Parts: sequence; C-alpha cells; structure tokens
Amino acid sequence: MESLLLYIGIVIVASAVVWKASGLLEKSAQSLSKYYQLPPLVQGTIITAVGSSFPELSTTVVSTLIHGEFDLGVAAIVGSAIFNILFIPGLSGVLAGKISIDSMLVYKDAQFYITSVAVLLLTFSIAVIYYPVASNQIEGEITRGIALIPIALYLLYLFLQQQDTKEFQKEMKENSHKPVKEKGIGKEWMKLLGSLVLIVAGVEGLLRSAIFFGDYFQTPNFFWGVTVVAAATSIPDAFVSVRVARAGKGNVSIGNVLGSNIFDLLIAIPAGILIAGSSIVNFSVAVPMMLFLTLGTIVLFAFLRTGLYLKKWESWMLLLLYAFFFLWMALENFDVVNWVPD
Repeated sequence: MESLLLYIGIVIVASAVVWKASGLLEKSAQSLSKYYQLPPLVQGTIITAVGSSFPELSTTVVSTLIHGEFDLGVAAIVGSAIFNILFIPGLSGVLAGKISIDSMLVYKDAQFYITSVAVLLLTFSIAVIYYPVASNQIEGEITRGIALIPIALYLLYLFLQQQDTKEFQKEMKENSHKPVKEKGIGKEWMKLLGSLVLIVAGVEGLLRSAIFFGDYFQTPNFFWGVTVVAAATSIPDAFVSVRVARAGKGNVSIGNVLGSNIFDLLIAIPAGILIAGSSIVNFSVAVPMMLFLTLGTIVLFAFLRTGLYLKKWESWMLLLLYAFFFLWMALENFDVVNWVPD
C-alpha cells in the first residue's frame, strides 16, 4: 500500500514537472517564432505543437531505451493522440464558447493529419505482412527501414510549412513589416533546452509509475500508458490550446492539436524504433486504437467543417466521446470487456 501511494505521488509530481517545463518551453518557442517571423498557422502546427509534444517523444524514447517497453510508448502516443483530438478541442470549446478557424486549416493540415493516421497504420501493416512474428497474436517486427516511412512523410509536412513561412515572410517584407527584435535570444534557446531536460525527467517518472501500476494490479502496462501516461503528457497541449482559444486564436488552438498529433504519429513512434533497431507491434491491439482515433478525427473534422467553427454543444460531444474511450480502457484494464485482445 505504501508503494502504491508513493507511485501515485510520483505521478502527481512528474505531471507537475512536465506541465511547468512545457510552459517554459511554450514561452521560449513563441519568442523564437516572433524572432524568426513565422506565420501564426506554422507557429501553431510546428513550433508550439512540437514543443508541447516533446513529452510524447520522450515517452517512446525513454520507454524503449531504458525500460525496453516499446508497446508502453506506443500506447502513450496513441492515447495522447486520442486525448488531443477529442478532449483538448472539447475543453477549449467549452471554456472559450466558440472556436473559429479558417478553411486553410481544414483543407491542408486536417487532411495531412488524416494521411498521417493512414500512413502509421500502413507502417504497422507492412511489419505484420513482411516481418511476421510467430505467436498467437497478429504481430510483426518494425525495422528501422519501415520506421523511415512516417518520418519521410513528416519531412514533406515540414517542407509544405516552410513554403508557407517563405510566402508569409515575403508578404511581411512587401508590407514594410520589420522583424521583431527579441532581446536575449540566446537566453530563450537556453530556456528551451533546459525545459526539454526537465520534461524527460518528468516523463521517466510517469513511465516508471505506469510499469509499477501494471505489476501491482496485474494488468497490461499498455492500458496504463494509453490512459494515465497519455493524459499526463498531453496536459501541456491542453493548457496551450485552451489559453489561445480563449484569446480568440482558433487557428493556433486547433493547429496545435493537429500539429502535435502529426508529430506524435510520424516522429515520436518511429523514434523509439530507430533507437531500438526494431520492435514488435501487436496488430490486434494497434488496430482498435487506431480505429477509435480515426473515429474521433472524423467527428472533429465534421464539426469544424460546418461553418468553420466549433459550437459549444459540439465541444461537449467531443468530451463525452473521450469519456467513453476512458471508460472503455478502464473496463479493458480490469478484464470486464475484451474488445482489444492482449
């Protein structure tokens, strides 16, 4: 019992560390965005998104490199992606009243995100088909070569955003907008690097706690990763999106969510594989998770496309859908239902 209370305390402290460090990371990223004249949409989908997604990247790297638990890292990433696509827009919409976006977000970033989900599932499929593992489950080995597929897609995404930045900077120059001079830009880079170190430390505490909970309750580590670790590492994204949504910056709020998920799916998961050299993916577990993520994605985009804003009742629907997911995972965790073979 004392050990359980200890690890519950570690989860609380580690979550606080991740939240505080991510706040520092966000402020530094915003200062750097102004200094380098990045457009708002790029700031949301790249700078802010990657910064607030560093906890998820740390999850797969640390879980694979230190604990040899790649599945735990994948669970945290997919759970985080579901948290991002449902809970964060829902909470932001409820607190802000209404989130307005422009068509560029729907027709470019939203479609690229859907492509990211499809490519990750295709990556898992290639592993199962061409590198099968002899077991009772449908499993396959993801090699470094296969992991490069989603990474290549993310490089394409960066290229598209670079083109948008180039056009934005050209327009700023033509309109005689002078670059914003930020004092102590070197100090901002130091803050950014320091916050990254703190995030890694916080994530390590969360992972150790998830492994302990799995052993203590005699349940799969996967389900603690997809709920507890996923929610804890997504807290920075939630605070960022809610704050900018209440400030009337709907594009940055939703852009942060989409950009975070694109980074998580195309970079964070492959990163663990590149470090480990290869890893086993359980297709029978991955598909139900990706299916629910796809469902949540379709619901969010359908809401956003009708009028290019998220209504308050639609925000509540997103929150209810995430509550259903959380309840489902809890029931799976304690063997009440078995929709996800383990």
